[in-house]
Amino acid sequence: MVFRLPDDEIVFPNPELADEDGLLAIGGDLSAERLILAYQHGIFPWFSDDDPICWYSPHERCVIYPDKVKVSKSMKQVLKNGGFKVTTDQAFEKVIANCAKIPRKDQPGTWITKEMQAAYLNLHQLGWAHSVEVWKDDELVGGLYGIAIGNVFCGESMFSLMSNASKVALIFLCQQTNFKLIDCQLPNNHLLSLGAEIIDRETYMSFLNRNDR
Repeated sequence: MVFRLPDDEIVFPNPELADEDGLLAIGGDLSAERLILAYQHGIFPWFSDDDPICWYSPHERCVIYPDKVKVSKSMKQVLKNGGFKVTTDQAFEKVIANCAKIPRKDQPGTWITKEMQAAYLNLHQLGWAHSVEVWKDDELVGGLYGIAIGNVFCGESMFSLMSNASKVALIFLCQQTNFKLIDCQLPNNHLLSLGAEIIDRETYMSFLNRNDR
């Protein structure tokens, strides 16, 4: 059953009521208060320009445990000798703009609409959303962004303008930060090659609700 969110109250139904594809609700807005509440309960927005705001909570999540990230021998050489410089929260707006415009296989257009970009930039300014930037010769060539909920980093998107740049960003996130779990939301071959695995909602929510966050 898909719920319609009320306009006069910032609430979400129980995430366990999401349909088979993970769709839980439609409607509402992208205010900081609503977005933060959503992520705290394992819910995220995903929709196109012509669609209403759709809120998802998959029954299974694709995640990376940072201490299990796979770094191949070739990637170790890239990290050591590739000439990349990695920063955090230095170019959030540029990262999300690049994520929005990079073509995706089998995906016409982008779900990172102008409305979404403005909403996440607001979350960044409030200290909730963060970015990792990868530079080559002072040019931004890759990166990722997402939301920090305690010890969980809810990854939203990544981009690469140069071979391996997005991998460098993700490996940096795993190795240089204190997150206990990287939420990748939905699986793909790129993530699985880096050690991503599938966990159920109950396990995922146990990380969101941990007392040591």
